[in-house]
Amino acid sequence: MAGGVSKAVLNAMDIGANSFALFLKSPRRWESPPIKEEEAVEFKRLCEKYGYNPRTDVLPHGSYFINLATPDAEKEEKAYGGFIDDLHRCEKLDIGLYNFHPGSSLDGDHKVAIKQLAKNINRAISETKFVKIVIENMAGHGNLIGSDLQDIRDVIDMVEDKSRVGVCIDTCHTFAAGYDIADTEKWEAFWKQFEDIVGWEHLSAIHLNDSKAPLGANRDLHQSLGQGFLGLEVFRIIANDERLQNIPIILETPVGKDDLIYGEEIKLLEWLKDKKADDADFVEKAAELQSLGSKDRAEQLKKQQTKKEKATKAPKRKKNGSDILSLLAKKPKTES
Repeated sequence: MAGGVSKAVLNAMDIGANSFALFLKSPRRWESPPIKEEEAVEFKRLCEKYGYNPRTDVLPHGSYFINLATPDAEKEEKAYGGFIDDLHRCEKLDIGLYNFHPGSSLDGDHKVAIKQLAKNINRAISETKFVKIVIENMAGHGNLIGSDLQDIRDVIDMVEDKSRVGVCIDTCHTFAAGYDIADTEKWEAFWKQFEDIVGWEHLSAIHLNDSKAPLGANRDLHQSLGQGFLGLEVFRIIANDERLQNIPIILETPVGKDDLIYGEEIKLLEWLKDKKADDADFVEKAAELQSLGSKDRAEQLKKQQTKKEKATKAPKRKKNGSDILSLLAKKPKTES
């Protein structure tokens, strides 16, 4: 959307996208100039011209600064200001979905943080008209909310208008959080858990990413489709899963300086339609992509092994008085 939000429509059209994501303002700043009226009109005109329904096909991503669950009241209010500003921008553009990271409890109580997050979602719904707030599942690093499906269920339970809240499942985050989805049996088992815990009616979007880090690593490291630890098979399954029709499926794979790589991956996904796991050309393509990502996977496995070895060698000590004083003297964690 550099040069105006309407440019996102043209960029999506140029790579053959049926749906697209965008930032509604700079993700690197708390405040940005409002969207000009003429730019909003142009965004809607281009959506209509190129066949995008902004209520269903567009999934803006919230700023990474936003943490509605922070135990710091001043920071919570600042985060809410950025959050509600994004939602108002959505409604100005007639966008019906808004994806965001649910945040972190930091050094606070996790259950209290979940309750606070739900409170802020209810507050935002009361101050807007139609945009659906879509909670993204997370990879599980630190005290993040949403790496466990139960976290998301707990938030939804406390949202008063459940028609205004949804869920985005990120394939990399899911795998990194310890949910194995790499083959048909595991894919189906995950969605059975999702149905039992969250409810299929809340699925509103998919973020499509392979993972540079291995299963359960709790590391949010996106990789190009087929090159990571997930491999191409899960994306073949996704391309043929009729349950995922009519929701935005968004690529967040590494692109470097060339967004046209998204176009290549869209073509790959279209090629996977109707492919079988034992088709010779599929097997060949899967092996080719795994080869391209072999160096990255080896590096991550080495890092994971080093981490485990350090954890094993670390001496376990009883906390005496001086240990406790040392802990109390440490500076608290700060938000990223």
